Amino acid sequence: MKRLRSPLTEADVRQLRAGDEVILDGTVYTARDMAHQRLCRAIDRGESLPIELEGAIIYFVGPTPARPGRVIGAAGPTTSARMDPFSPKLIAHGLRAMIGKGYRNEEVRRALQEYGAVHLSTLGGAGALLSRHIVRAEVVAYEDLGTEAIRKLEVVDFPAVVAYDAVGGTVYNELQSEGTE
Repeated sequence: MKRLRSPLTEADVRQLRAGDEVILDGTVYTARDMAHQRLCRAIDRGESLPIELEGAIIYFVGPTPARPGRVIGAAGPTTSARMDPFSPKLIAHGLRAMIGKGYRNEEVRRALQEYGAVHLSTLGGAGALLSRHIVRAEVVAYEDLGTEAIRKLEVVDFPAVVAYDAVGGTVYNELQSEGTE
């Protein structure tokens, strides 16, 4: 088990390998499709971004409303492939890690290698359990997107697995091989 604290450095992620189990502490931003699109448009227009991408971790999640006494509702990952059109640009601007579920396309995988970033996976369907590792949450951008607004989360002991590393490795090749034997 490897412990990481955000913001991440290139050295932090280059030492990770597909299949490594990690525990995250620190700041993680939430963003889904529409927020990714807005971030990329801002980059294209040369505008400043509402969050600092250098060393950042983005979690592909649209949390449910918080129950009384909780800082956030269920916070399970959404399908990562929906962010594929936007991820390479964000990685090129300093994004070091993403958290989601499922496969990433070849362009994203090349950007991970070129710029030194990783894609982490966590269990879908475990949103209520994962929310227990989120100790603070606040909307920091695009409030009009509702549940898909960008939130700044503070996480403690947030579990994930390196699904795609910065040297071209992936857990999915191993899973496909195991399924065909």
